[in-house]
Amino acid sequence: MRSPDFLHKDAETKLCGYFVAAGALCRLLTNSEHVLQAAREAFLPVESPADSIAFSVRFWVDDTTPSQPPWPKPYVRGSGHLVFAGFDEVSSVLTNLRTRQVIGRFSPAMAADRSYHKTVIFPMLLTIVSATVGIAELHCACIAKDEDAMLLVGQSGAGKSTLSLALSQEGLGFISDDRTFCSLENGDVYVWGLPTRVKLRGEALRWFREIQRSPASDIRNGGAEVWLEPQILSGVRCTQRARIRWVIFLERIDTREFCLSPLSSTEALNRLTLELMTELPDATAKRSDTISRIAQRPCWLLRYGGPPQSIASQIVRHVAGP
Repeated sequence: MRSPDFLHKDAETKLCGYFVAAGALCRLLTNSEHVLQAAREAFLPVESPADSIAFSVRFWVDDTTPSQPPWPKPYVRGSGHLVFAGFDEVSSVLTNLRTRQVIGRFSPAMAADRSYHKTVIFPMLLTIVSATVGIAELHCACIAKDEDAMLLVGQSGAGKSTLSLALSQEGLGFISDDRTFCSLENGDVYVWGLPTRVKLRGEALRWFREIQRSPASDIRNGGAEVWLEPQILSGVRCTQRARIRWVIFLERIDTREFCLSPLSSTEALNRLTLELMTELPDATAKRSDTISRIAQRPCWLLRYGGPPQSIASQIVRHVAGP
């Protein structure tokens, strides 16, 4: 008796696209124009790739599988070099980190939800494969002045999201608010932004009052948290790519203060390597090289408290000025 094709290896995925995803060249095969368009909006399309493929993705949409939003919270499980990500009862992805191949099966409704692919599925996919393909994912926010990027590093509650938005309203480009993908290119480290949504604590409503007036913002849990597209705030524009020039480590205090002091590369490296996920040995070595180069950039420790707009203006004067 022939066993069923559980992975649907023989299913047709005739649509093909090549993309630079956070610095790594990706080939995407699919049978859904929606999925292909979501990739065009999330990554940098490439017409004729000259470099070798860093990882390949094959997303098949099964027309026989019914499912409808709202989508449940996704989950991830790993065993050695295999990583499974589930998005609902019929939509999931399996990644082989050794071969750098990703296969996925989706319902038509989830495939048609381009926003969900851009803000959830693709960022999660990059998180899974990043270190294997030479990308370092860091728990930090990032903004840019022209071609130069500034990392804002800190633990949860340090104010990364709030400060990144406030700095963007000071004229800097918004790249990310919580997770930043970094890759090496010609000896420099570049950061890449994805079109993810920003999550703020409810207290941010005090500093960004326009959020309450915007129908595009999503206030949850009785006002305890807020989700929004960064562009709904006046003056905020998004930047996709920039070269790392500065790194600021945030320590938030209860009193109004702005104390910016230099940080050694050794201490910066120690702080940057906190909370990193366990990876395969080769991937760990690639990631360590990238992070070591970041720690060689000018680094500061900022102990601060007070309105984020005031702190942002002082950062611009002290660090990103002429």
